[in-house]
Amino acid sequence: MVWPALLFIIVFSYIPMYGVLTAFQDYSLFKGFLGSPWVGFKHFEMFFHAPVFWDIMRNTLVISLLKLIVGFPAPILLALMLNEVGNQAYKRTIQTISYLPHFLSWVIVSGFVMSILSTDNGSLNILLQKLHLIDEPINFLSLPEYFWTILVTTGVWKEIGFASIVYLAAIAGVDPHLYEAASMDGASRFRQMFTITLPSIMPVITVFSILAIGNLLHAGFEDIILLGSNPVLRDVSDVLDTYVYRIGILNSRFSYATAAGLFNAVISVGLLMGANHLARRSGNSLW
Repeated sequence: MVWPALLFIIVFSYIPMYGVLTAFQDYSLFKGFLGSPWVGFKHFEMFFHAPVFWDIMRNTLVISLLKLIVGFPAPILLALMLNEVGNQAYKRTIQTISYLPHFLSWVIVSGFVMSILSTDNGSLNILLQKLHLIDEPINFLSLPEYFWTILVTTGVWKEIGFASIVYLAAIAGVDPHLYEAASMDGASRFRQMFTITLPSIMPVITVFSILAIGNLLHAGFEDIILLGSNPVLRDVSDVLDTYVYRIGILNSRFSYATAAGLFNAVISVGLLMGANHLARRSGNSLW
């Protein structure tokens, strides 16, 4: 039964790794992998000395850290709060409402966000004007200072419900006798949350935190492409993934884009191994 999964990984993950060779070549579609000339680390040097390199790295790290700091604990908090809801019908309703955005594509979500933030009858601008907080509508998606906030907030809203499923499942596996014993000792529900619930699900939190750190240089792609498509936002929206797409696919610089992508992958593997090494001290590492 393991063979289908192994074949899937080999065909779609390991065989395509052969394409990494293009990072060390002046790759040509007509000459192929074997006929293209080898140039060593030429494209890596070009990438590191590119005028936009530090801007791209800054945007990637800032957006990733914001998503990690805000987006990672959000589903944990939601799961903890839902666990305290006694009315099952109300709890299921909240769960369903919070799950639904995950199943919407980023195309729909970005259109929804653009509609809310629009200067022409946008809900947010109308509300702010009604409250006399602004005099004229603000074009939020054309102002760089608002982009990171909009991007992170939208991502949290979209994924918080679905991401909380794993934590709710982990909480459901906690021995109820622990809560009964704590209640008999006079511990409040709030106290039980910190002394029983959180320590019990800490292995799950640790595993997901390791994976999140490993993806630190993957700041996002679809959300940034759709919400940050305005050229005015390029200075704050261009990250490694969007840069690789623009240079590699749109400009057909395959070798250069592969070098940038390989750099991203190597750093990500290093971060993953480093985070796992630190987590191993607590006994909750991935391997």
